Amino acid sequence: MSYKEEFAELVSIIMKEGASDLHLAEGRSPVIRVSGVLLPLLKKQPLSREDLVGFVSELLSKENKELFLTTREIDFSYASHDDVRFRGNGFFQQGRMRLALRLIPKKIRTIEELNLPQVLKTFTMRPQGFFLAVGPVGHGKTTTLAAMIELINETRAEHIITIEDPIEYVFEPKKSLIDQREVRLDTADFPTALRSMFRQDVNVVMIGEMRGLETISTAVTAAETGHLIFSTLHTNNAAQTITRIIDSFPAEQQDQIRVQLAGSLAGIFSQRLIPRISGGLVPTFELLIANSAVSNLIRENRIHEINTVIETGSEQGMIDMNHSLAELVRAGEITVENAYLHSQSPKVLERLI
Repeated sequence: MSYKEEFAELVSIIMKEGASDLHLAEGRSPVIRVSGVLLPLLKKQPLSREDLVGFVSELLSKENKELFLTTREIDFSYASHDDVRFRGNGFFQQGRMRLALRLIPKKIRTIEELNLPQVLKTFTMRPQGFFLAVGPVGHGKTTTLAAMIELINETRAEHIITIEDPIEYVFEPKKSLIDQREVRLDTADFPTALRSMFRQDVNVVMIGEMRGLETISTAVTAAETGHLIFSTLHTNNAAQTITRIIDSFPAEQQDQIRVQLAGSLAGIFSQRLIPRISGGLVPTFELLIANSAVSNLIRENRIHEINTVIETGSEQGMIDMNHSLAELVRAGEITVENAYLHSQSPKVLERLI
């Protein structure tokens, strides 16, 4: 079998069906995800270990293949001959090889095309600050940040650096100068790349994911010292995100990080992609804007009060997740059942629907 040709055929199926993900695993047929639903490609034969090794040899560099077989897991990116790009993860389960691939669209969609709130544009205009996109895996955090970075690229002459593992969206410099650094390929790790960026005359930094205490600490410091920092975290909402950041530090450093975060945080955007009644997915979201009240709550360790600030802050542009869900229900975009499924306070949602 030519695994290059076989993968090209799978790519054609993905593009035809509008799929977001591809799963390759020993002992079963390939599986794609369409509008959040997993669909096995039953016309394809179950894959053997030889098939998985063949796909790995096609998708990974020689060095990454050796690293994968040694460490038993790896993050990677792959661009096919027709410029279709994937973010991939290789892993083993019960001794069997697995590959999970996420399609990365070539075109970077705008905030309008993604049905995101216009208020996000205000964060791209800031000279400095710390902005986080949060939510579960696969709910569009990276796509949202890509839209914001591309808006800066189109409207401002800045030096932008992205630090990713692996690189996902590929930017073409427009008004801005853009350097994209991939962990292991261009830099040893996130902390090393972040320390180096202070000597690279950078204005805007996009960190693919906040991993570890040193990365978080350096990012917050960078936001304090005149840089605009964007990143992601796998947290559910704004309050949980702030708690996660503070709790990642030793107890004796938590007062200091509260002060730093209170002074540097610009906003936290939490989003979910929910099945749309008419097909496809539609975003619902929460937005915290770090005003003086929010800064005081962080500094005074009253994080539990932040949800109330969001609920009452609509005039300042804040967005409450339950209000966002209720609007989608009233517009006939999503079902009531899906709204309750994605609400963290169903009793509050019940009063809004």
